[in-house]
Amino acid sequence: MKVSVIILNYNVRYFLEQCIRSVERALGSIEGEIIVIDNNSTDDSCAMVKQRFPRVTLIENTENIGFSKANNQAVAVAQGEYVCILNPDTAVAEDTFINSLQYSENTENIGALGVYLMDGTGHFLPESKRNVPTPAASLLKLFGIGGRYYAKHLSEEENGKAAILVGAYMFMKRSIYNEVGGFDEDYFMYGEDIDLSFKIEKAGYQNHYLGSTEVLHYKGECTQRDEVYYDRFYGAMHIFYKKHFKPNPLFRSLMNLGVAVFKKTRRSSGERRKRVQPDRAYVFTENLYLLKGLSEKLDLPLKSASKAIFQEENFSNSMLIFDAEYMQYSQIFGIMKRFKDNNNQFRIHPPKSHFIIGSDQSDEKGSVIVF
Repeated sequence: MKVSVIILNYNVRYFLEQCIRSVERALGSIEGEIIVIDNNSTDDSCAMVKQRFPRVTLIENTENIGFSKANNQAVAVAQGEYVCILNPDTAVAEDTFINSLQYSENTENIGALGVYLMDGTGHFLPESKRNVPTPAASLLKLFGIGGRYYAKHLSEEENGKAAILVGAYMFMKRSIYNEVGGFDEDYFMYGEDIDLSFKIEKAGYQNHYLGSTEVLHYKGECTQRDEVYYDRFYGAMHIFYKKHFKPNPLFRSLMNLGVAVFKKTRRSSGERRKRVQPDRAYVFTENLYLLKGLSEKLDLPLKSASKAIFQEENFSNSMLIFDAEYMQYSQIFGIMKRFKDNNNQFRIHPPKSHFIIGSDQSDEKGSVIVF
């Protein structure tokens, strides 16, 4: 078997369904498997997987054992030469795994591979490629100076070496994952991807970033940037520094002060955030059932549109709804990037589904409309 795609789920049933649909399409002719490991979700995620995806290997935990332990648990039963650690709040393009395989097999001494991650608004996520987060770089990032934290020696769409990748999409040989011990189980959530990336490079491999391949990562579904997030994230960073850097009491004090100030600043700025509501919706589909269902759910003027319209229109203040049975995910991602700064919102109707999903803030829960 060539590829094992491992998806850790926790209470994101609809996003998980889209993720699996996109992975099935992207695996195509590749000999692969999908393993979903669930950390005791209270929604109907597991029932959905059993009913809709009987060929998917489902592991049901009876408690939330965290990110590291759950992924290690799934990799232990994986059969693929390569493993792909994938968040459930993602959708992959049709050529994602083909491109990842080709790049990995043609790059000498490669460790893990990351890709271009975009959020639900069509914007690039800079954590897709990072440098080693030294204490100084992390402290500067906390105070809004992230130049040394992100791998800016590569452009967003460039391919090349990047030391630290993000756990939303990490593609690597299963043998390398096992060689370095997988995810460190001292981390419950956050920081484990940084630690794994660092361990892979310390073992003599070089991590790479594939900017020519895009993956949609809603992010807010699994990473809500509230006070708990900042406490957990920087708590995880303290674990990382304790393991890999010499102790520095001054740095720890400055980091704690910075986290407190940042949480207060973020709360104040969040109260000022306003969203521009769309004044119309375009549905790119040939599915009459979808059009009928949306007309009953959306309080917006609704217009059916074809793929060809993107050659002549310049959309703004609109909700663009893409039927993934009518369009490829790669096309959808390209359109989202093109119209990302025009006060537009984006929603996707996954294949064989009865809902649309999207996200208008990368740090908040997304939107699901069931019809």
